[in-house]
Amino acid sequence: MIRAVVFDIGETLTSDTRYWAGWARWLGVPQHTMSALVGHVLAHGLDNAEAVRLIRPGIDIAAEWRARHAAGQGDHIEESDLYPDVRPALRQLRDAGVWVGIAGNQNREVAELLRGLDLPADAIATSGDWGVSKPSPGFFGRIAAWAPGAPQQILYVGDHPANDITPARAAGLRAAHLRRGPIGLTTPAPDADWTVDSLTDLADLIDRQPR
Repeated sequence: MIRAVVFDIGETLTSDTRYWAGWARWLGVPQHTMSALVGHVLAHGLDNAEAVRLIRPGIDIAAEWRARHAAGQGDHIEESDLYPDVRPALRQLRDAGVWVGIAGNQNREVAELLRGLDLPADAIATSGDWGVSKPSPGFFGRIAAWAPGAPQQILYVGDHPANDITPARAAGLRAAHLRRGPIGLTTPAPDADWTVDSLTDLADLIDRQPR
């Protein structure tokens, strides 16, 4: 029986549209060019940061991000960045007595921004908080220690098969693949316990489990 559900952040709870629009402005290119390059590198199985390097070869992305932050162009998340099914899905799970967590590959600032949205979640953490990021086994080990229940009673939900689904399963967690965003819609996750098109499908799936 699933006792806890932990959600990825980018393209699971929040759209990456604002994030990439910010990079487009900073690099001085049209937003559609940035979006096309992100799609290009993802289609070739590369990290999405390679889209930035295509525009500015040799760029130190970490240093550039610090410069953006100093210029007041750091992370920003507001209600409109959440997908429409997020609040209903999290609320359904909590109403059913399931512990709800949020944990993804973001810096500490993103965790604080999400907490400021007062989401119906029991806890929020990021790789910046933990000092380890996906797909490292250490990240999913932290989830297993953080969320209540044995590993097989914890469900991790994400869009990225290689970063979310496969390492979660390797850590002994259950995993749900969300068909959302450029990776989720184009890359199958055959080792997922479930595949869903909406987060609101999760409560029904969990409710139908043998008890």
